[in-house]
Amino acid sequence: MKRNWIGGTFGWLWLLAVLLPLYFVAITSLKSISTYFGSNPVLPSPQLAFENFTAVLEADFTTYLLNSVLVALGTVVPLVLMAFMASYATVRSRHRLFRPVRSLFLLGLAIPVQATIVPIYLVIIRMHMYDSLAALMLPGIAFGLPLSILIISNALRDVPGELFEAMDIDGCTEWQKMWRLAFPIVRPALVTVAVYQALMSWNGFLFPLILTQSPDMRTLPLALWSFQGEYATNVPVVMAAVVLSSIPIVLLYIVGRRYLVSGMTAGSGK
Repeated sequence: MKRNWIGGTFGWLWLLAVLLPLYFVAITSLKSISTYFGSNPVLPSPQLAFENFTAVLEADFTTYLLNSVLVALGTVVPLVLMAFMASYATVRSRHRLFRPVRSLFLLGLAIPVQATIVPIYLVIIRMHMYDSLAALMLPGIAFGLPLSILIISNALRDVPGELFEAMDIDGCTEWQKMWRLAFPIVRPALVTVAVYQALMSWNGFLFPLILTQSPDMRTLPLALWSFQGEYATNVPVVMAAVVLSSIPIVLLYIVGRRYLVSGMTAGSGK
């Protein structure tokens, strides 16, 4: 088998381009401010400054972390369940009214979030949900459904019809077939959707900026933005905040990484 040296070289160059910013953030977060301004920014510091992380934790970081976790869970769990049930209905139903439903959902992919921020703001105000974590969950669910349904429905199409027919012979209801057969089989797609939507929710900045006001309702991206303004000259502390805010989502990726490839490629063979 002939090796693709050109492709491999570009792959390593791309990996280097991705790792360099991460390396810079990591070593900067462990430098004191005097070391950062007085030494080579590419080289690590001989003395590690863990007080940068202490300063971040003392600045209500745990409150912002808890808010982000609650928003991510409140967005991902209902989103995955709704997307799974909607995908099952569109794939398994033979009624002609369900045929255009999937296309209707996919139209949501063509709607930019920025174009809907004013209507969403007015709806949240009229629902008396402004400046609450629930106000961040509902738009996240709505905008996450189209892509989630696309991924899960492609995975459901790979489930052999003979398995459903066997459960019909056993007298199983449609509800039982959905949860006992389809749900375990498409688990990689569900994990893929959960990890991706958790990442979108975790990094969300526009909705927290528009739909919240009080500091107690800030999520991590909004807190980092205000934190950067407060510590504009103390770059190591800002980098320490970036590192701490990245740890939970990195752990989530490590847990679900083996499902990601199989989930994203589900249905590609048909």
